[in-house]
Amino acid sequence: MENEFAKHEKDYIKLYQNKGFTANFHYQNEKLVNNETKNEYKPNDIFIVAEHRYEGMSDPSDMSILYVIKTSKNEKGTLLLGYGPSADLELAEFFKKVPKENVSKDEAIIN
Repeated sequence: MENEFAKHEKDYIKLYQNKGFTANFHYQNEKLVNNETKNEYKPNDIFIVAEHRYEGMSDPSDMSILYVIKTSKNEKGTLLLGYGPSADLELAEFFKKVPKENVSKDEAIIN
């Protein structure tokens, strides 16, 4: 049976927002920054609690990954990153530096 959310990042984002993952982040100066609080985080301060990968139906090169994260200051949110040809390489490298022990599927929505 096909996952009903497999094609739509926005559906997963809404589900995670309902679970309290409401913070939005952007990448600046080698750190993730909370858009509202302006708190800055290095890779060691980030906990990836779920991730979902997507591939465009009409264009396979249209790929993205949704990171569901918690921070060392207990801020919870999501960040959508393009990967493949459209990847933000600096942000992708940032997520590669998140320690393996900070990566889990503790909050993953499983269908």
